[in-house]
Amino acid sequence: MADHNITGNIGEELAEKYLRSLGYEILEKNWRYGKNEIDIIARDDRFLVIVEVKTRRSIYYGEPEEFVNRSKQRSLIAAANGYISKKNIDLETRFDLVSVIFSGNKHTIRQIKDAFYPIV
Repeated sequence: MADHNITGNIGEELAEKYLRSLGYEILEKNWRYGKNEIDIIARDDRFLVIVEVKTRRSIYYGEPEEFVNRSKQRSLIAAANGYISKKNIDLETRFDLVSVIFSGNKHTIRQIKDAFYPIV
């Protein structure tokens, strides 16, 4: 497995632990809908939370949230719609970003709630 895949997997595990520590119920991890994937699907009180996790070893090339472009947003929206339809979910939906940035042996986690809104 390539180093960036290993880093991404570690970041997703840390993001999951972080969300659980805040009281989120993790419903799915790496849920696929066609070619689209959602890193984490969680429930936070009355919200279905679609979580994109971005993990980086540095911010040299930019903040992790800068890499959730319009194409990635469309992909997440399509997958979320598929999940909601398949599971017959009746909750307000929110799209969050969790960034995990490593610095040596330490890491920082930052959650951006409502990182973007679906365009209708």
